[in-house]
Order: sequence, then C-alpha cells, then structure tokens
Amino acid sequence: MLRTFFSVLAMSVAVVAFAGKDATVKSANGDIAVTVSEDNGVISYSVTNKGVTFIEKSALGLVMDYADCSKGLSLGEVTYSQKSEEYYVPTIKQRKANYNANCMNVEVKGNFKKSVRGKEVEEEVVLFNLEWSVSNTDVAFRYNIQRPNSDQLLAARVLEEKTEFVIATGSTTFLCPQMIPMTGFAGTAPSYETGYTPDEEMGKNGWGDGYVFPCLFRNADKGWLLISETGTNGSYCGCHMKNVNCNKYAIAFPNDRECNGNGKPEPGVTLPYATPWRTITLGETLKPIAETTVAWDLVKPVYEASQEYKYGRGSWSWIIGMDPSCNYDEQKRYVDFSAEMGYESLLIDALWDVQIGRDRIKEIVDYANSKGVGIFLWYNSNGYWNHAPQSPRLCMDRSLVRRAEMKWLHEIGVRGLKIDFFGGDKQLSMQLYEDILADANDFGLEIIFHGCTLPRGWERMYPNFVAAEAVRASENLHFGQYDCDIEAFCATIHPFVRNSVGSMDFGGSTLNKYWSADNKRGNVRRTTDAFALATAVLFQSPVQHFAMAPNNLTDAPAEAIEYMKRVNTVWDEVRFIDGYPGKYVVLARRAGDKWTIVGINAEKENKKVNVDLSGFNLGDNVTVYCDDVKTGALVKKSLKVKKNIAKLEMVCGGGFVIE
Repeated sequence: MLRTFFSVLAMSVAVVAFAGKDATVKSANGDIAVTVSEDNGVISYSVTNKGVTFIEKSALGLVMDYADCSKGLSLGEVTYSQKSEEYYVPTIKQRKANYNANCMNVEVKGNFKKSVRGKEVEEEVVLFNLEWSVSNTDVAFRYNIQRPNSDQLLAARVLEEKTEFVIATGSTTFLCPQMIPMTGFAGTAPSYETGYTPDEEMGKNGWGDGYVFPCLFRNADKGWLLISETGTNGSYCGCHMKNVNCNKYAIAFPNDRECNGNGKPEPGVTLPYATPWRTITLGETLKPIAETTVAWDLVKPVYEASQEYKYGRGSWSWIIGMDPSCNYDEQKRYVDFSAEMGYESLLIDALWDVQIGRDRIKEIVDYANSKGVGIFLWYNSNGYWNHAPQSPRLCMDRSLVRRAEMKWLHEIGVRGLKIDFFGGDKQLSMQLYEDILADANDFGLEIIFHGCTLPRGWERMYPNFVAAEAVRASENLHFGQYDCDIEAFCATIHPFVRNSVGSMDFGGSTLNKYWSADNKRGNVRRTTDAFALATAVLFQSPVQHFAMAPNNLTDAPAEAIEYMKRVNTVWDEVRFIDGYPGKYVVLARRAGDKWTIVGINAEKENKKVNVDLSGFNLGDNVTVYCDDVKTGALVKKSLKVKKNIAKLEMVCGGGFVIE
C-alpha cells in the first residue's frame, strides 16, 4: 500500500500550572499572544499581534442538551506544551509543511447536577477543555467536551456554540454571504457560490444568514486576519459566521431549511468529543494569509491511500459547449485535444449516461486511456436534498448503490469523479462527503466536489480528495456577462480567502474570446490571454480542468498554447509578493527548483508593480508572458535577471507570467 504523506511529530514535556483568572500562551517569536479570561462566570479570550489587538475580548462556551456550558464557569488546571511536526501532502499549496506551535490546554469547570442514590446533587466538574495551538502566524482552538457524568452520559447534542470573534474596532471585511437554503438552481443552495464585497464596514449579516468560511478582515492599517475552521468530518456539522452586532461575529450552525429540511442543524456527538478547530491567521501584511498551511497543520490522515494518485491538467467540453457537447463524438474530440496538449485527464460532465450511454462510455474510457488520458465522470449527489434533475442521479447518495457504481467505474478504468449539488452543511451532509471519499478510496477513485461546502483540511485527511468548487466559479462566466465584467476583480480575492485554505476547482483559463462553442457569440471575455495564463498558476488545485477548447489550437496565440501545454498544477512552495484583494495580486509558486511568478490586475488603470526575482539567479534568462500595454495582446519575451527586482506593467484585466 502506497502512502501519499509522511509526518514527523514531536511534543515537548508539558508543564502544569493553575490559571486563576487568566491564562496566556504566546507564539515562539513572541508576536502573537492569546489570553483566556474568566469574568463573572463567562470565559473569554483575546488575541494580539505585536501588541496590537486583533480580536477583542470574545466569549467562549457551549450549550449542550444536558447543561448550559457557557455561564457559571471557572478556569481550572492549565497545561503548556510545544508541538513540532513536518508533514507532506502533495495536493496543497505547500507540498512539505513544517508546523511549530506553543500549546495551552485550559480546563473549564462548572456545576453539574446528577443523581446520587436517588438524590439530586450538584458538584463542580470539568465540562470541557479549551485546546490552543499558536504558531508564529496562526491561532487555533477547539473544545474538548468531557463527560461530566461518566456513568451515564455517552451521547449528546451540541445545541449551540457560543464562540465569538469580536473584531478590532475600525476593521473592514471581505466576506462571502451564506446563501439562503433551497434557493438558486433547483433549490441547490447553499453552495458557497456568492461573491465578495471588499473593504465593507462591519455590522452587516450577509443576506440574512451570515457568511461562509473563510472570513477576511483588515484591521485598519495594522494588518489582516483570516478566520476559518478545519478538521470537520461526519462527526460534526459545517459551521459559518453570523454577525451579532457591530464588530461581534459568532459561530453559526446550519440553517434548519438546508437539505430540504432533512436532518438536524445541531450536531450529535459521542462523549468525550473534540470539536473542529477554529483558526485565526494574523499578519501585518497579506503574506501569512496567502501562505498559511493552518488548515492542514492541525488534522491527521483518516485513512491511507489505496494507490498512488495522479494529478495534473485536463480539459472539459461542458464549460464552453454546455449540455449538447456531452456526446460520443465530441468527447472523443476532447480526448484527442487533451492528448495533443499533453494533459493527463478529461472531465465528461452531466448527462453522459443518457447522451452517450454506459456501454459507449467504456469505449471512450478505453480510447482515452490508450492515449494516456484519464477520465473523470460527473455525478449528481442527490438523494432527497434538492431538485437538481441532471443525471446520473441516485448513484452516490447511499453506500449500497454507491459501492456498486464505484466497482463498475474501477473496472472500466475511470480515474475520478466530479460530484455535484450537495444539500448544505448539516451533519448528515458532512457524513455523506466522508462516506463518498472513503468508498472511492477503496476503488482507487479521486474525488472533486461541486455545488458543495468548503473543504476543511480534507486534502490531508482524505488522500483521494482532490479539490472542491465552493466558489463562484467559471460556469458563471458562461451564464452571465456581469460575471465576465468582474472576472479580474474576483480573481484577485481568491488567493487571500477561498484558495488560501483549500484547493479550489475553478475551471477557468479560457482562451476563447467568447463563452460559446463557435467562439463568435455569447458572453465576452474581458480579460487578456496573459491573465488566463496567470490564473492557471494563481488558482491552486492539483487537478485543473481548464476552460480551453480544441479550436484554441488554431485561434489562440501560439505562445499561449505553448505555455498551457507545460503549465504545472502541483507545487512545492508558495510565496506572496504583493497585492490587495479586489485590486491586484502578485504570487510566486515553486515546483522543484523552478519558480513561476504570476500577477493579475483588476484596477481600472494600468498597474505598475515591482516583482521580487530573488527566486532566480543573477544572469538567468527568464521567459515573460505579458500584455502589450497599448493593445492588450499577448507578448512573449526573454529577460536577463540583472537585479532582484523587475518592473512590470499590467493592463486592466491583464496579467503576466515569469518562469
């Protein structure tokens, strides 16, 4: 059995102390400090970075079905330790990661009533532990819920999580509203597919139901913080953030109407139980935000990979040709296109079971595999949670039929699945995600989720998990001109928010001028070819199915095709260079000893940037793909590195690539 990860973990010997009213843990460099306090029976915490407050005093606690564990509390024993771990995950933005953190475990006590010899008595017990892990850039915490009555309480429901984030006064937000349940196409919301408003004032609550993770805030001119969660699996629900008032935000459970009203919004747990981690990434600049690995630092693999999974580039017809393109002849043409581009896969989207048929899909799989092209097939996740009609349906919702389907897929040589239209973030949905991944691993299938939730550390937890959409992705560029008009604006946000915490299946980088099969009509692409090349690197996912088409071999610039034939999708390192969400971004990625630097511009005027070339050696000849500042046409040129800074100019909706 092959392993796709390694991990070396070291823990120091713990030192025990007693808290009293306050307990503090700092990062190794002393910059970040977390203070846990007790005041009138309420537990709270605050976070500073270099002495500047980023999270003001914020309440903590839980409401369980057996007790209100958010008031009448006191701090108990405090344990300090250190954690050091090196691990490897090939599908994230930082292939080899090193996590070093100072840890603090705080007992939280409260009175608990129980029956003793038929009489009700009240005694002080440990209700939960607060587990903190603080690195030089990230704060993480979770609740370890105890069994206050070990003889009786084995199962419980978490009715409410009282976790608050009181953001420093004067901060502005970069948030994505939670969608209203059972709205949108065929009642498939929420699906994390709304947009962001940059630098918005605090105090709003999205469309009425809060905001999805991750949540980005700018602490005036003092720095940035990104709030998210990780480690969520089928034992809990997926959470989001709601605004309580002004600068106070709090953890929110799913809306009861999600999943067509099926299932409880509150999770049921077995005791003792450790909740998912809440994470806070802090920095004076956006560098820690863009480079953080906290989503994976705190989780462990759930199972080993059943085989060595393959990643890389691919094509798909649906994004340009829509449903009619899902036919036998067109998919064979796209197999040939992927093979000519040197791509590793082809995604065949919805309705293949009807418009191609199961017998003939095997022919396409055989043909593709003979050319070194793996096939991903689309599936509808449904079930009973929305009204999405596209087929194949009722193949992925229950283990019995799912495993039979996956056995057949394995036998005919399919590489992976794209599964769409999930119902929400309730615990039953999280269990479905986990069950699909575990079953697919048994049959050697990679999984991409669409119309779905945010991945929460899943690349490390589930080795056959490739990526998730959970973003307003390329399909909307085909559906509406407005999304084309703001494409560059949205693209400058993703590296700092959505793509910062998980692989993002966007499906973009089209070289068509129009979002149509004939490339002559339809929505007009407002971005340049250099922008398309840059986002192929800027958006991180180990498998990328680009929105390119066979016609691009003759109607796109030869230089663009040449670059897209060798673009990489698996990276060893990421480095933030410059940028501001909603305006522009310059980012570098390394594969082996090769650096690629990309930039894009969403501002109305041309943007001049100073690009850090320290990843290259003086005297190196590098290749630059950029825009002609007058015409916007793609230009390829050679540049000799004479100093560590290069000055480049990007047009509006344009970009560059340096390799």
